[in-house]
Amino acid sequence: MAAAGDPFVDAGMWLRCALHAHTTRSDGELEPDELVRHYEAAEFDVLAITDHWIRTEADSTDRLLVIPSSELSCRLPDEADGHLLAFGIDEDPLEFVRARPDLAAAAAWVDEHGGVAYLAHPYWTGVSPGGLSLGDGVAGLEVYNAGCELETGRGLSTVHWDDLLERGLHCFGIAADDSHHGDLDSRFAWVWARVAERSQAAVLQALATGSFYSSTGPVVHELRVDDGAVEVRCSPCRRVTLCTRRQRGSSVSAGPSGYRHRGEILSESDAGEITAARLQIPPRVPFGRLELVDEYGRKAWTNPLWQ
Repeated sequence: MAAAGDPFVDAGMWLRCALHAHTTRSDGELEPDELVRHYEAAEFDVLAITDHWIRTEADSTDRLLVIPSSELSCRLPDEADGHLLAFGIDEDPLEFVRARPDLAAAAAWVDEHGGVAYLAHPYWTGVSPGGLSLGDGVAGLEVYNAGCELETGRGLSTVHWDDLLERGLHCFGIAADDSHHGDLDSRFAWVWARVAERSQAAVLQALATGSFYSSTGPVVHELRVDDGAVEVRCSPCRRVTLCTRRQRGSSVSAGPSGYRHRGEILSESDAGEITAARLQIPPRVPFGRLELVDEYGRKAWTNPLWQ
């Protein structure tokens, strides 16, 4: 795995990325050019088209960078059917996928063809957290899949993510739409990637190194770790939590009776929502990631701040 990046320290620009969307070339309702116009109108900066088993190309626009990608099928432990997002691959995977590869082989194929691999929707797939291992070739997993949440309530995979992190396995987390139906299931989840330039290579580097955070709404303006604490400045939120190992963590909640555990609110909006907080790092925790929730229940997730 590439060395981890820090999007809150690294210089560059933020790009809003839609990383899971389908067209009529697989099981989506929009033609590739329609999907491009749709996400461009929604003010995204990057779109990865991830049709099942095939690589779909579409022209980028002045606003929207399009990255040809795919969603591969592969075998997970216990022969479960898994899906692997293959960002930026340079070849159509259809013939390879016909052989029904396991996760390791699929990830190796993605790497050989210039891509970055992420496991899609593990909770929706049905894989148990304790039985999941990604291997060296998979950069991370889909921590939130909006389509799976809308259809079955199984879009959130933080339990899978935290289990991997607590076992000492390096793993980043992305949030994505998994859009198939245009307006009905898009613009719900995205990644804010920190890049030096607006290019496919820069976006893939950010995904490979974790130089991003994921969101369904909240914005992280600043974040730093020092003196045994994490300090964050953000758009107005109701709760900010430092997620660490089991039975450990820190959190602050807004409101006159807001619960506070190993943390303090540094500033609030006029409506009493959190705009800055400081959270103490509990002793002897192997990792820490930040999770923010706004008044509408929308969330944001940073990658592990240390591990």
